[in-house]
This record gives sequence, C-alpha cells and structure tokens, in this order.
Amino acid sequence: MIGPSRPLFALFGSSIVELSSTYNGWGATLTFLYARKADIFLRGYGGWNSRKALEIYEKVFPKDAEIHPSLVIIYFGGNDSADPNFPYSSYVPLDEYVENMRKIVLHIKDLSEKTRLIMLSAPAVNEEQIVKTYGVNLGRTNERSKIYAEAGIKLGEELGVPTIDFFEALYGQPDVFWDGMHLTAKGSDILFKKIAKIVKEAKWEPSLDWDKMPTEFADIGTDAHLENLIKGTEDNIIGITKPKSQEINLATK
Repeated sequence: MIGPSRPLFALFGSSIVELSSTYNGWGATLTFLYARKADIFLRGYGGWNSRKALEIYEKVFPKDAEIHPSLVIIYFGGNDSADPNFPYSSYVPLDEYVENMRKIVLHIKDLSEKTRLIMLSAPAVNEEQIVKTYGVNLGRTNERSKIYAEAGIKLGEELGVPTIDFFEALYGQPDVFWDGMHLTAKGSDILFKKIAKIVKEAKWEPSLDWDKMPTEFADIGTDAHLENLIKGTEDNIIGITKPKSQEINLATK
C-alpha cells in the first residue's frame, strides 16, 4: 500500500470490464479523469458469468478489509444470456442470474455506508458482426440479451441501485463493437457518458463527481494545461480519435 490514501473505485465484471483498460476504453478514461483523485481497480474476467462471479466475490470484496471501495461498477449478464444449446455455453438461467446478482450487490452494499454502486445491465450485441468475426453467433442474440437486461434493470430498481440500460444504449448503434460484443472507443464513449451522468447527478455524500473531489497535493502545485486537458475529457469524453482507429483486432478469444 502506498500513500496518500485515495478513494477506491472498483470495476467488477467480465470481458467488458477486462478490456476497458485498453486505449480509449471506458476504464482507461475513468483512470485518466480521476488522476490525483481516486484509484481505479479493475477486476475483469473474460468469459465469466454471474455463477463464476459468485464463487469469488467475497475474495474480491472482503468484508474485513481495512479499506472498502467508494464506488463499485458491476457488470455481468451478457455471458449469462447465451443460448444454452450452444457448445460450451456460459448460459445461466434467468432466475439464477437475478439471484446471483442480488447476492453480490447486497454484499457490496453491506461493505460500508459509503460504498456506492452502479450496475450495468446485459448489453445489446451485433449478431451479424459476431458471425462475421467468429464464424458462428457464439449463442449471443439480442432477443435473449434484452430479457436479461430487463431483469437486471428491475433488480437494480428493487435494490435502489442506479442501473444503466446497457442494452438500450448500444442497440442498433453503428461502430460500437469491434467484434459484435466488445466495445470500440465509440461504445466506451457511450458507456462512460452514462456512468459520468449518474455520478454527477447522484446525491452521494461525499460526492464522487470529479469536479467536487479534491486534487491530491494541489497545495504544492498542479499543471494548469493538464488540468484543462482532463476537464476537456470530462466535457467531451473520448473523441481524441475516430472510433474505427481504436478498434482492437482480437478475433480470437
């Protein structure tokens, strides 16, 4: 552990989280935006579903830890929604998925009175692009994803947790996936804006909005040019380069 202590933000989920640290990914943008304000911890596990997450969530978020996260952004559901008849499917039945997420969310909420959560629902996919990239649809369809997305949103409402409708945010949008499932810079841009909106409008105390959090060692000095650059990132979110130039060629899983 190194000092000084900062608020901790944890991103917990499957490949949408694991790949978020890539250049212009939503996790990378969060890390850039909150430089000198919070530390971003990424716990992403490609290919995982909520059943696998249930095996390790208490290790990722131990109740006896000295410091608990100030914000957890949690995403599972895309892999859960896969067609059960697809070979080696990551499918989890809908009722089980909801209960798995309930257990994980309630555990995180109980870590600390100051631990805040944002849930992401199951996302839309581009079925044609998946087949073009992998040769098969990998059991992923919008028809199935939407059912899991709606269940996740309903759970978030029940538990009082802000939930991003990740399906509606991506459905039918061009250039948001590089393989039909994983986000390009444009897809990350869309997600980041929705996260930033929730954080800015939340009535959390203390606030986790970038503008309202103290800058580490500001009394010693800051780089005005860099501060303006970061502020511009918050206002214009990603946009330094065109989405297609940031696509990642990871055609093999």
